[in-house]
Parts: sequence; structure tokens; C-alpha cells
Amino acid sequence: QVQLVESGGGSVPVGGSLTLSCVASRQPPYGSCMGWWRQAPGKEREGIAEITYDGHRNYAGSVEGRFSIFKDDAKNAVFLKMDSLEPDDAGTYYCASGGGRCLRLGAIRSWGGGAQVTVSS
Repeated sequence: QVQLVESGGGSVPVGGSLTLSCVASRQPPYGSCMGWWRQAPGKEREGIAEITYDGHRNYAGSVEGRFSIFKDDAKNAVFLKMDSLEPDDAGTYYCASGGGRCLRLGAIRSWGGGAQVTVSS
């Protein structure tokens, strides 16, 4: 199983930017997607961004236009650039890897341990 480790979490002011990184312990199986999920206190974990094995990107409506997912296959890494951060963006962000579509919970095979993001007003 692929191990995932996130980094880059922290505290930013409203309107600020932050980039999260996730490195996989090895190259995921061919055809794997990579994605980012987040969970705010008291809320369910939600998928917010995915990138397919061939580079197609999809976003949840709540982050479309503000967040950008990209990857570096040579480094087995995926990144999430977050701009115009809002208080509702605060929470624990999880890197995920799976088969097909990483915005679908049932597709996820591996989770990272999470990175905390705080947005201060």
C-alpha cells in the first residue's frame, strides 16, 4: 500500500495563500488518481480536488477557482495551491490516492495523516 505524507499546513489570514504538499512512498499503481480531502470540526470529510493519472483536474464547487491541484510524477508528489482562503477553508487536509476518481470516497485506497490549516480573520 502506498504511504502518503502531507506537509505545508499552517495558519494564514483570510485572503491569504498556502500550498500543501504530499509525497507518496512509491509510485502509485498505473491509472491511480491523487486527491485532496478536508474535514472541518464537526463536519464530514469532503473531497475537494483530484487529478487523474493523465492529468485531468476536478474540483468541488466550494474551492473551484481558488484552489489548484498539480502533481510531479517524477517525485511521486501532489500539491494543492490554495488562494483567497476563507474561514470555512479551515480544517484538516488529507492527501488521498485511489483508483479512477479520487473525489469518490469508495475509490480511495490510501490516506495521508493530515495537515492542519487554520484561517484567521
